Amino acid sequence: MMVKHNPNNERIKRNYLRFLKESRGQDESSLDAVAMALSRFEMYTKQRDFKKFHYELAIGFKNDLTKQNSKQSGKALSKSTLNTTLRHLKGFFQWLAMQNGYRSFLTYTDADYFNLSEKDTRIATTNHAKPVPTIEQIKHVLDTMPSSTDIEQRNKALIAFTLLTGARDNAIASIKLKHVNLDEGRVYQDAREVNTKFSKSFETFFFPVGDEVHQIVIDWVNHLQSKLLWGNDDPLFPKTEITSDKDQRFKATGLLREHWSNATPIRKIFRKAFTNADLPYFNPHSFRNTLSRLGQRTCSTAESFKAWSQNLGHANVLTTFTSYGEVQVERQGELIRGLASTENTHQPDVKELAKAIAYEMKNSVN
Repeated sequence: MMVKHNPNNERIKRNYLRFLKESRGQDESSLDAVAMALSRFEMYTKQRDFKKFHYELAIGFKNDLTKQNSKQSGKALSKSTLNTTLRHLKGFFQWLAMQNGYRSFLTYTDADYFNLSEKDTRIATTNHAKPVPTIEQIKHVLDTMPSSTDIEQRNKALIAFTLLTGARDNAIASIKLKHVNLDEGRVYQDAREVNTKFSKSFETFFFPVGDEVHQIVIDWVNHLQSKLLWGNDDPLFPKTEITSDKDQRFKATGLLREHWSNATPIRKIFRKAFTNADLPYFNPHSFRNTLSRLGQRTCSTAESFKAWSQNLGHANVLTTFTSYGEVQVERQGELIRGLASTENTHQPDVKELAKAIAYEMKNSVN
């Protein structure tokens, strides 16, 4: 009979997850990923006690992992998944080797056997270009979306607001009407009430993505306040009210004065909207890449790009450059060819931008 779990392992895993949460400040999604990696390893070892760990187990698990397939795609696990899983295990066993009751059983360096080869690590950590929607594609989606009911208006405003602010979907799910200032064209992402990344509060001013996009959001806020008579503490994007008809069939009938509990409904709305517009699905987070690329074209000084970066909630402008600001291949060619033309030989802001980037790099290291 197969052992379902090892009590000693469960106890020390809880301690480690508590350590990551309280000491390292990791969020629930990160903790879930660590727990999944540990579960995979225990399945391989048949719940063997961690005190009996030997580096040969790490080697064997690593080889076994390369033979597993993804449950979603049915294909072999990607190098990125392998690297992440093994990195979580390495961190756990390094921590475990320093804990009372385990020091005499484990060696800190044994955890190094969870490393991938240098070649596989390079493949796993290579940044691959992700599909990013253009402003024109997003506006086309908005043009195709109906807005005759409260639910349809909400869905249309949801996509417009995501483009207008670049807010993350978890934040959007928790934003209240009081956080939006139409007169000043900005949103206060208050971490005390809004589910922001790293629980950081910041101001976001509406990005210059077109008056028609701006107007959709204005109309939606006015609709909530003037027609539905909702107040400051009500959600900007409320849950759908589901009721059953006489045949016990469930259907959407309106809006509830409640926040979504998570961002899953938002992604479903995005998927349906892009599908109905005969376009590939782009998730809400991809809009942040769209805005970063727009910033590359729009900002002419280091100061303006820094402001653009802050508007996305980035404390460090390098985050916008390295994580979101990849130059598209077509644009890369345009820029390189443009550098050779006499019209573009004078670049008054290049030194300023270079100094700003160097300053950011110095501060990020310190």
